[in-house]
Order: sequence, then C-alpha cells, then structure tokens
Amino acid sequence: MPAAAVSAAERDYFKDLGVRTFINAAGTYTALTASLMPREVMEAMNYASRYYVSLNELQEAAGARIASLIGVEAAMVTSGAAGALTCGTAACITGRDQEKIVRLPDLTGMKSEVLIQKSHRYGYDHAIRACGVKLVEIETPEELERAAGEKSAMMLFFNDADPRGKIPVAEWVRLGKKLNVPTFNDAAADVPPVENLSKYSKMGFDLVTFSGGKGLCGPQSAGLLLGRRDLIEAARLNTSPNSDTISRGMKVNKEEILGMLVAVELYLKRDHEAEWKEWERRAQVIADAATKIPSVQSEVIVPPIANHVPHLKLSWDQEKVRIAPPQVMRQLREGQPSIEASPMTNREALAFGVWMMQPGDAEVVARRVAEILKSAAA
Repeated sequence: MPAAAVSAAERDYFKDLGVRTFINAAGTYTALTASLMPREVMEAMNYASRYYVSLNELQEAAGARIASLIGVEAAMVTSGAAGALTCGTAACITGRDQEKIVRLPDLTGMKSEVLIQKSHRYGYDHAIRACGVKLVEIETPEELERAAGEKSAMMLFFNDADPRGKIPVAEWVRLGKKLNVPTFNDAAADVPPVENLSKYSKMGFDLVTFSGGKGLCGPQSAGLLLGRRDLIEAARLNTSPNSDTISRGMKVNKEEILGMLVAVELYLKRDHEAEWKEWERRAQVIADAATKIPSVQSEVIVPPIANHVPHLKLSWDQEKVRIAPPQVMRQLREGQPSIEASPMTNREALAFGVWMMQPGDAEVVARRVAEILKSAAA
C-alpha cells in the first residue's frame, strides 16, 4: 500500500475538501506535490512531533550526520532547494558577520554581485536576488575573469544547464578557485544517480543544494545545503530560528529535519539498480499496451542531468488515431482514477514519468491510455 494511502477507518481529508488525488505519471513536479515519503520518514516525523528539542542543537547534529553519510564537509536541512539558494547566497555575502546579516538585503559596503552564465539564468534565481544582489551575466571564461572583482560574492552554476553553457562544470570550479570567489551549484533535481550527492562537493564546489522532496523522497518542504563548514555555519546564521535574518521565513522544524535525515539514510541504502529496472518495466508495460493500437510508437528517453530517470514518450499518426496528445492528457486527468501525465507532453507526443508511480499504477495507466487511443482510432 502506498505510504500516502488512507485506510477505510481513517478520515479522507482530501475527499472532505473536494480535492482530487491522482496517479502520478508525471514526475517530481512541485505543483503536483512531487514524491511520496516512505513509512520510515513519516515515522521519524511523527516521532519528532512528540518532543521538544533545541532547534539549533538538532540542526547541528542532523547536519553532521548527513554530512558524514554523504561524505561532505558540512550540511544543513533547508526549506527546499530554493531556501538553500537564499541562505547559501546570504552566507557568501555576510559570512558570520552579525551586523551584515541583520542588514540584508541592504548591501551597502558589502559584496553585491553574483556571477552567472547567461545560459544558466532560470526561474529560481529570484531566490538569489532576494538577497539584494545583482546577477552579472557572462558567457566565456574571459568574460568571467573580467567581471570578477571586489563586488563578487558568489559564482552560481545551474547544474542542469551545464550542456548549454560555454563554461563546463569542472572549469567553473577551477575558475572560482583561481578568482577566490565561492561557487554554488544548484543540483536540485539531480539525484539519481546516488553518487551525485557527493560528486560536486568533491569536485570543489563550495556549496551544493539538492531538493529533499524529489528523488530523495523526503519532506517536500525540505532540502539539503552541503559544503564548506564556514559557509554552512554562516547559512544557518542567516535563517530560522534567528529572527532578524533574510531567510527567517524559510524555516524548517524538527519534523522536517529528522525526516530529511532518515530520507538520506534510506536513499543511500536503496538497491538503485533494481529500482531502475522497475522503472524500465513500468515504461514497457505502458508502451506494450499503447503500441497495440495501429501507428502508435514508443520511445524511452533519459534526461542527461536533472530527472535522470526513464521517461516514456508515445506518438502516433493523428490521421489514424484522431486525437492529439494534450487531449489524451486531459482525458487521463478527468477520468477515474485521475492520472497526471508529464508536462513534457506536447502536440507531437504524450509523455510519462514513471518513477513516482506506486505498485500497480503502471498497469492502470496502460489500460487507460490504450482505451483512449483505441476509441480515437475507431
């Protein structure tokens, strides 16, 4: 039974509220509440809810355990990867200077620029700009070296954009060391593979963040900030429970901290090879059912960096199967049970992210897709 399933004896809160639940054939999208937490994570959070502890003491102890498990210098639990971006950027600006911490986002007399490749600008850099900094766009190593200077607080790297930039990941780190500017890698959606958890810190990044509620299957409201001990200490000073800080509202409580720790423990123990084979099996189940319909073709793709897991794409001759992929997506959503396909769906292909499905879901999705396509082909 899925971790989120409710028994007949329990109150069905979502039904009471008129909120639909669905089979997640999309992936770890925040708007679709990402992943489900394993029973052990929920038990840890329930355990934490029954006791009072010092939040600073717990953050320190859990951070030390997480750092030891992953193999990095220091770690902390944040309010998602976006929260990590804000308090991590603040750390690079202020260090442990309390006067500077209190003044953010007023950067008078402080470092006020973050260097970023133009191709790495993205929808989450608002979390960086919240600290008051200006994002300085560059494209080449030469431009980076010219732009770096006394105002440079940090160099931000968006990991998924690595293939699109002119400065690759290892070179970004090397230049950061040369210019004496801290480097921060946003790798929020970049596990699996499991080795990525330590890869970028070992490469030399001063800070790295991962989302807690995606592949790690921890609390969706939590994340990890990993890196240099002095910067992690400074990041903690720039957020809750410290009141007069830029990230005070980005709090995590004892439940998220303990839940995130257990999620990391579980993730590191998983049989990742077996898990991958199961994802491939789910994709094949859906493909086998759909391709029985004339002209329907299937393709399994694995994104190279973020969400690096099997995704299934279905396409067909829309003269023979007279329905467009977005229409199939809508029928899946509006049917019973409701099914969310991947937002990668477009006019040409219907896409599914199979890795967040629960046992038996692939078979349900396969049946429903085949029914819709068969009806459109009649």
